[in-house]
Parts: sequence; C-alpha cells; structure tokens
Amino acid sequence: MSLLTHLLACLFGMGSWVSINGLWVELPLIVNHIPEGWYLPSYLSVLIQMANVGPLFVTLMHRFRPGVLNESAVIYVIISLGTVASFLLGFFWKETVVVAGVPRSVALLVLTFFLAAVDCTSSVTFLPFMMKLKPQYLTTYYIGEGVSGLLPAVVALIQGVGVVHCVNNTQTLNSSNSSEIFHLHAQYQPANFSAEVFFFILSTMMLVCLVAFLLLNYHPAVGREHSNNQYTNGVKESSQKNRNSVEQKAMMDPYRPANQKRKSSFGTGAYSWMQVLYIFGILAWVNALSNVVLPSVQSYSCMPYGNNIYHLSATMAAVSNPLACFIALFLPIRSLLLMGALTVIGSVAGAYIMGMAVLSPCPLLVNGASGGVIIVSSLSEPYSLKYPALSSNVITENLNDRHHSNKVWS
Repeated sequence: MSLLTHLLACLFGMGSWVSINGLWVELPLIVNHIPEGWYLPSYLSVLIQMANVGPLFVTLMHRFRPGVLNESAVIYVIISLGTVASFLLGFFWKETVVVAGVPRSVALLVLTFFLAAVDCTSSVTFLPFMMKLKPQYLTTYYIGEGVSGLLPAVVALIQGVGVVHCVNNTQTLNSSNSSEIFHLHAQYQPANFSAEVFFFILSTMMLVCLVAFLLLNYHPAVGREHSNNQYTNGVKESSQKNRNSVEQKAMMDPYRPANQKRKSSFGTGAYSWMQVLYIFGILAWVNALSNVVLPSVQSYSCMPYGNNIYHLSATMAAVSNPLACFIALFLPIRSLLLMGALTVIGSVAGAYIMGMAVLSPCPLLVNGASGGVIIVSSLSEPYSLKYPALSSNVITENLNDRHHSNKVWS
C-alpha cells in the first residue's frame, strides 16, 4: 500500500461535501445579515434537492448511453466549479437584488445551487472513480468524506460567532431639571474572522481536492495501486468483459422466497427482497431526515435559545456526522434489528427538534440553560444516523463488492 495514495484518496474524499457542509456551519453568522433571515435554511434545503438534477443526469447517462460520459472529465468540471463558486461567495454573499419589490440574496442562492450541484454529483462520480484503485483505499476515501464535515466545523469553532452586548445609551433632554431618557441598544462584536475569509478557506479546500484528483490520475506511485478489476469512465475494460468475477455477487437471491429465513445473511452476498427493501428504506429515511428535514428547520429550533446555541448546534452536528461515519467504517452494524433500533432513536430526537421548531419562538425551556443543552444534543443525535446509514452502505458493498452500478446507486 502507498501512503501517498492513502493521503490523496483522503483529500479527494474531503472535496465531496466540504462546500455545503461549510455553508451550513456558517449560517449562524450570515442569517442576521441577509434579507431571507430565518427562512434561509429552508431555501437552501430546497436548492440542494433541486441540484440533484446533476446525479440524475449522470445516472441516466450511465443507464442509457454507457461509455459516452467521461467520468474523469465530469469530476474535473465539478471540482473546478466548486472551487470558483466558493471563491465568489466570499465577494457576493451579502449582495442583494430587488425581485418583485423585495430584496433577495440572489448571488448567494445561485452560488449555493452550483455548490449543491457539485456536491450532489460527487456522490455518483467520486465513489465509482475510486473503484480504479485497490479496495483498501475505499476506506480512506470514506474517512475523507467524514473530513469534509469535520474540517469546516473546526474552522467554524475557531471563527466563533458574533456576540451581542446590550449597551446603556442615556440621553439628557433638559440639563436644568436633569430630564434623562434611558434605553439600551445592541452592540455587535464580530467573530474572530469574517464570513468572507471562511468562504475563501472553503475554496482553498476545494482547490486541494482538485490537486489530489490530478495526482490520483497522473502520479506514477498511484498508477501502481490500480486494482486488477478496473473501470474507466463507468465502463468495464474490454479485457474484463468476459471474466466471471467471483466478487460480483447477486444482490438478491431470486431462488429464495422472501419469507424464507437464513441464520446469518451478513457477508454472504445474498439477501431477500424484504431485507434489501429494509436496508434501502433506512438509507432513504436517514438521508431525508439529516439532509432535508432537520436542516430546513434548524434556525427555528435553535435561534430562540440564542446565536451561540445555534452556532454550537450547527458545528456539533457537522462533527457528529463524520464521527459516526468513522466509527461505522471500523465497527459496522452487523444486525439489521440494531440498525433499525438506532434509526428509531435518531428519529425520536428529530421529532423533538421538529416540535421545538413548531413552538418557535417560544420553545420548551427557552429561558433555561438546560434547553440549550438539550437542543444541541438533540441536533447532534439525528446526524449520527449516518452510523446505521453507512453500515447499510457497507452491507451493499458485501452484496456486490466491485460492481459499478451498485456504487452509483448506494
């Protein structure tokens, strides 16, 4: 194994979701400076889902025009686009345009859409590209994916959040009878560095990912680490077409009835239809909860507890996600029942967050320190749902270890 290849695979994986993860942890600093305000997280959730046209296009091309789409070229384009969009955010995130008589952060929303398209498309291009390397580098790539959430969170913690102080502003109306008016006004203290600097740091991370991808393609040391079962641009090499690989097992056993049980199906490569539907159902639920539902209401559930709680919730959620993924890589769940139980626990925490968002701006325990602690803990728990989600992804690898389409769909 090559240490350089491991490092490059990690840096390459880092670029998969670093832009959107960075944008989420920066929201506490920018929501108070743009006209969308608390609505911004819900707008971003919609934009991110709209950006799924990118992976949809790639998947349809693989399905109906196999071999036409150059996977490496697509990766070059999306990483370059992510680098430029992150850089431009540093200049234009505060700029507004009047639309239908209302100021809107058009530049922020448009650039966010491009960043989301980059990160969503990476899900169906980066992982299949890693199949060109030996299987042991896939774990390193997953660690890099976790770093894509961890690094922006660490930078956000160093950045801090602007603190608001109430300053007494006394005015004397009549000096003869000492008539005075007492009132307080808010005085904002900036964070350790601005949002502009944060976005430039994100752009640098994407640039590092681009350099890592270049080296993965052209460095001689990496070339020696290619697996024997290679894929180029999503199509198997011609020399491999007629080879019956023992690694490519059927995902579902068509000859076994759905109601027939086996003692242990983990690692065998064959699952019943019901088990496969159960696994992918958990994947769909976890992704919907952690990528769409909870981020869209995060400002409503956290802001009543204060800007510091909002900032801490966003960063801790970003940290818990890669931590859960890191644990799942080395201690994957081998029980479908346990996977379901952990999913239920995370869903209960998600229900509490939704309840606090509904009660906003007066949620439970809003005036006590315990309320902030509970909301931070609750927001961290659903993002740890990535633990059973990634474990189910590991199961799909056992189902069909090196199959290109399986990597795309999982």
